[in-house]
Formats: sequence, C-alpha cells, structure tokens
Amino acid sequence: MSPAAKKTAAKVDRIVDDTPLECADAAALLRWYKKHHASHAGVWLRIAKKASGIASVDHPEALEIALCFGWIDGQRKSQDAQFFLQRFTPRTARSIWSKINRDKALKLIDEGRMQPGGLAEVERARADGRWEAAYDAPSVATVPPDLQAALDANRKAKAFFATLDARNRFAVLFRTQGAKKPETRARRIAQFVEMLAKGEKIHP
Repeated sequence: MSPAAKKTAAKVDRIVDDTPLECADAAALLRWYKKHHASHAGVWLRIAKKASGIASVDHPEALEIALCFGWIDGQRKSQDAQFFLQRFTPRTARSIWSKINRDKALKLIDEGRMQPGGLAEVERARADGRWEAAYDAPSVATVPPDLQAALDANRKAKAFFATLDARNRFAVLFRTQGAKKPETRARRIAQFVEMLAKGEKIHP
C-alpha cells in the first residue's frame, strides 16, 4: 500500500465517538491520548469552568497535550453552568498553524514532551510551507509591509481598509499570511486591494 493510501485507510478506520470525555487533570488526558490518539477521529473534551470548583484539566493544558500528539483544538460550546465542551481532532494536511501554536510546539520539543505524532505534523508543516506561513493571533496581527505598500498605492483601498471592523481586517491579514508561495501572496494582495477599492469586504 502506498503512503497516501495508508493515510486514507487510517482516516477511514478512525473511531467516531461523540461521547464527551471528562478528565480530572492533565495526567488523565495524557493517558487517553497515549491510548487513543491514533485510533479516534476526534473527541469532545468536557472542561469544568473555573468558577465551578470542579477538578478538571483546563484548556491550555489540553491544547499542549493535543499538540504533542499531532492534534488541534476546534469548536467550543457551552454545555451547562459548570462545563463547556472543547473539540479536538487530528491535524490534516490542510491544517493551518498559528504562530502561538508554532511557539508552543517548539517549547514542547525543547522540553522533551513532543510525541512522534506531533513531531511528524511539525515536520510535515515545515516541508509544505505551512510552518513559515503561520498566522498571527488577531490581538497582535499587523499589516505586513507588502500589503501596506499596496494599500498606500491605492487611495480608495487604503481608506476603505481603515473603516473595516476587526473581523474583516483580520480576514484580510489572515488570508495574506496564509499564502505559502510568494506569487500566491502577491495575487491575493492584488485581489484584496481591488476588492477594497470597490468598497467590498470579505464578511457582510
């Protein structure tokens, strides 16, 4: 079986179980990952809210453990007054990296905590460009020089960009940073400038 076929087979064979998982501490969650990370398609982790006083692994701990095994966090939803549910799933070939998670992964490697599955995802991201294309968190995202130069060259686009709300501003920055190849990045910037000059935005 080819490597690609093996990956496909692994995805098909993964167990789908939406029963929430509850762990009193990080050690319990680590044990779950060691046993199930290669066999499950994802997990809803039931995390106690801080005010509940219930012993529980917290989200930062859970995220670090997930990264160790090549998984990532996703959707979050409230369950009741005491718990919320956080989705974790294995990374895919299209999974993008944030700079925050990239830094976390490097820290985990330095600490000797990174597992083979997590290291494989880091190496795959480095090989295909996603590692270098990691995006800034919304709170620290800034306009890159090439996008700023393009905006400066188009008065209408620059003026409209200045009026965007946080969601639309980050959408432009995120998609610009997400380009793996220089030509793709240049094309996206040109498209954004054209769109902004027309008074159009990504989200309504």
